[in-house]
Amino acid sequence: MQYNYRHLYYFWVVAKEGSMSKAAERLDMAIQTISAQVHELEKSLGYLLFKPAGRGLALTESGFAALAIAEQIFLLGEKLPEAVRDAAISPKTKITVGVSDGLSKLVTRQLLEPILEKNDVQLIAHEGEFEDLLADLALHRLDIVLADRPAPSNKNLHVYSEELMKSSIAWFGVNKVLKQTEKSFPECLNDLPILLPTTHSKVRHLIDQWFAKNGINPHIAGEFEDSALLKTFAASGLGVFPAGQIIEKNLKETYNMDMFGSCKDMYEYFYAIRSEKKIQHPLVEAIIKR
Repeated sequence: MQYNYRHLYYFWVVAKEGSMSKAAERLDMAIQTISAQVHELEKSLGYLLFKPAGRGLALTESGFAALAIAEQIFLLGEKLPEAVRDAAISPKTKITVGVSDGLSKLVTRQLLEPILEKNDVQLIAHEGEFEDLLADLALHRLDIVLADRPAPSNKNLHVYSEELMKSSIAWFGVNKVLKQTEKSFPECLNDLPILLPTTHSKVRHLIDQWFAKNGINPHIAGEFEDSALLKTFAASGLGVFPAGQIIEKNLKETYNMDMFGSCKDMYEYFYAIRSEKKIQHPLVEAIIKR
C-alpha cells in the first residue's frame, strides 16, 4: 500500500473543514492540489472516503474509519513540539493523571505511591467527572485515569481497565460523635448523624443496599461530592462516615478519627484505566504493576 502522511493530513483537514475549498483556504493551497492528494489516498486505500453532500462533502463509512485513525495521529502530532520543549527544559519524566471525583484523595495518594517515590517524576493531576476523564484519555490528553469503577464497554473509546486493589468498607468518626450512642455496631448507626458521598460515587449504591439489608434507617446529616470535604466536616463533628479500611491509619493520624465498625462482604474497588497504545508510558506501567 503506497500512501504517505501528507495525503492523510490533507484528507484530515478536508474532513474537519467539510469541503475542499475551505481546506484549501486553511492550508493556503490550490483546490486542485488538495483534491489530487486526497484522490491519491483513496486510490491507495482502494475506497472512496468522501461523497457529495449539497455544496460540500460528507464522509463515507470508510471515511469515518480513516478519520478516527487520523484524529489520533495528528492530535498526538500536535503535542510533539510541546513534548520536545518540555524534555529539553526539564529532565523529569512527566505523567498526566486523571482522578475521578468519586475517588478518595488518600487512596489516590496510595495508588500513586510507586511513582511518587521516584526523584525524576513530574506529576500533573486533573480531577473531574468520570465520563469526561475517559474522553480525555481516549484523545491521549491523559496518560492514565484512576477511578472507583472500570470503564464501560465501548469499542469506540479504545480504553481498558485493570483492578489495582480493593478495600473493605468501614465506618469512622471522632470521639465526641461516637459518644452519642451506647449501641453496638451496626445498630449504633440508627442513632448517629451520617455523612455520605453523593450518588456519583460507586460505593454510595453499595452503602444504601447495606443499610436496607441491616435494617438501618440513617439520619443523613450531609452528602458530599468531594471526599476531602466530607472528611473535613466529619473531623469537625458533623457526623460519621464510611470509607475504605485501607485509609484507617491516615484518618487516625490526619483527622484523629477512629474506626468503630466494618461492613462484612462490602468492598470498594480501585481501577487504573489506560488507552490502547503500542508503547506504554513507563510510569503508567509502574502504577499498574504496583
